[in-house]
Amino acid sequence: MFEFDQYLGFLAFLTIVTIGFWLMIFLLTFVVPYWLIGNIRELLKEKREARKARKA
Repeated sequence: MFEFDQYLGFLAFLTIVTIGFWLMIFLLTFVVPYWLIGNIRELLKEKREARKARKA
């Protein structure tokens, strides 16, 4: 069976893996789409402003 220090190491390992898993879920479902949508919105805004500047 596990000794106490092995048990603590195993708990630390599980904690780190779980934190990494939830961080990846958070990044893939919120941060990356937010970043992509913001970049697309800014790109369209710049193109629209360039088109207005060319017409005026």
